[in-house]
Amino acid sequence: MAGSELTNIKSPRVKAARRLTKRAFRDRDRSFLAEGPQAVREALALDDVVTELFTTAEAESRHAEIVAAARDAGIPVHRASGEVMAELAQTVTPQGLLAVCRFVHVPLERSLTDETRLVAVLAHVRDPGNAGTVLRAADAAGADAVVFTDASVDPYNGKCVRASAGSLFHLPVVTGAPVTQAVRALKDAGLRVLAADGAGERTLDDVDLSGPTAWIFGNEAWGLPKEILELADDVVRVPIYGRAESLNLATAAAVCLYASARSQRAAGAQSPAPKLP
Repeated sequence: MAGSELTNIKSPRVKAARRLTKRAFRDRDRSFLAEGPQAVREALALDDVVTELFTTAEAESRHAEIVAAARDAGIPVHRASGEVMAELAQTVTPQGLLAVCRFVHVPLERSLTDETRLVAVLAHVRDPGNAGTVLRAADAAGADAVVFTDASVDPYNGKCVRASAGSLFHLPVVTGAPVTQAVRALKDAGLRVLAADGAGERTLDDVDLSGPTAWIFGNEAWGLPKEILELADDVVRVPIYGRAESLNLATAAAVCLYASARSQRAAGAQSPAPKLP
């Protein structure tokens, strides 16, 4: 690799990347950090997202194909010492690869199309690990978009990015939308809006999930406020068959999203085949 190894944690390049751990600087630079081979690989799969790559010598050897892909794309690659990588990384044991990425979110109106059938909405979700896990579950369930409302955590928070395991780069993500605006847009797009809440009178077993659906998920500790519950077409809870008091946010979200995905796939399989001309 051309160039010398970065060893000074106070160098301008290192300081410019390090400051992206703070939301104010992320918003100002419209950039964030993606750490680890999985996240970096998925970021590189998108055009014009990664602007810089930092790698240790060990990680360059272990993940040569990722580093080569960055260099082939004309992305500056900086070899960093272990001390510098520890300064940049937000994990106890850095994996040696860290990319500076441009924001990837899209406007609310661009996230919804005539084909949209499943959307996850995060309202007042504050824990970045939970938020990233919900994003990952939505991606796995085949959701068409994930909406982070204006009262929720920043999806570019380092813990959220890591918890998404690359899913942040897989599907449209909306940020900062007021929940009332998001619900209105979802309904206008033909989606039924369901609020997932432990106080719901109906359970997943009681509702038809075969049509286009948006799920609203609330705060980890106190759920959804009354004004948001009133915006939804229905309030639904995950049934508890055993003795557990409840499910955590990410688990409940995964159950709801997969229930919708399964019902939609089953309905699609039962639809009559189109007649040939």
